[in-house]
Amino acid sequence: MTGLCTGRVVVVTGAGRGLGRAHALAFAAEGARLVVNDLDVGLDGASGPGDASHPGGAPGPDSPAARVAAEIRAAGGEAVAHTGDIATAEGAASLVTTALKTYGRLDTLVNNAGFLRDRMLVNLDEDDWDAVVRVHLKGHFLPLRHAAAHWRAEAKAGRAPGARVINTSSGAGLLGSVGQANYSAAKAGILTLTLVAAAELARYGVQVNAIAPAARTRMTERTFADTMAAPAAGFDAMAPENVSPLVVWLGSAASEGVTGRVFEAEGGRITVMEGWRAGPTVDKGARWTPADAGETARMLLERAEPPGKVYGA
Repeated sequence: MTGLCTGRVVVVTGAGRGLGRAHALAFAAEGARLVVNDLDVGLDGASGPGDASHPGGAPGPDSPAARVAAEIRAAGGEAVAHTGDIATAEGAASLVTTALKTYGRLDTLVNNAGFLRDRMLVNLDEDDWDAVVRVHLKGHFLPLRHAAAHWRAEAKAGRAPGARVINTSSGAGLLGSVGQANYSAAKAGILTLTLVAAAELARYGVQVNAIAPAARTRMTERTFADTMAAPAAGFDAMAPENVSPLVVWLGSAASEGVTGRVFEAEGGRITVMEGWRAGPTVDKGARWTPADAGETARMLLERAEPPGKVYGA
């Protein structure tokens, strides 16, 4: 490895398994010191054991976070575990505090934690909506807010932080996904949160980007079983480790100048997503009648690029 992140302190949420674990190990391999966060819940956020006895983040001895941290240390790296709920103010604050108390600094935040409660829209109840939006969207906002407050203070004290944030969206957030209205809405919200944070935090030396990964995790291997299955031989395109190199680069000093961008990452493919842009337009310079507005809208749609297909449609 190149030591791309030597000296940097990196926090990864949801790092006990899947993409988060792959990211943590990849950062450690490049010399970073890690705070490995994982609450240890089930796929739906409710059926697993969790760690409710330690809301501030103290790890259980055999929690997924502790196991990943131990794996990093066994390979010669530095890592501590954190099991707080990052979708609470207390848990998010303790996440940042853990990095500062353990290592004296914080350089990179990777927001990755999440779970699924898939239902078709007419069967989706309020609890399932609230739980998924909470862990994905609020679970991005709160760690970002607490980390940003620290970096703002550093910048105002004359210590430019050179900080990095990598948020985790999804193809569902870009295009939508049948049976995943709650997840799709949360992941779409993460995209615009990324854009706002990049604009607001640039003055403090903080870069904020997002990824939309496709990889085999607990959340995808059941929902998209055929697509996510590992091949018997050859390149495993859906291995989560394929996504991590881009995340490590975005979280390093080498990504200087890259902010407010969204990348798709799958297998050996990296794509810059270009988002909403103005397409065909007509300005009448006066108020439309409903009939004329409709006729014009149809004409514009004929000239516009067709939308991407919703996953599962």
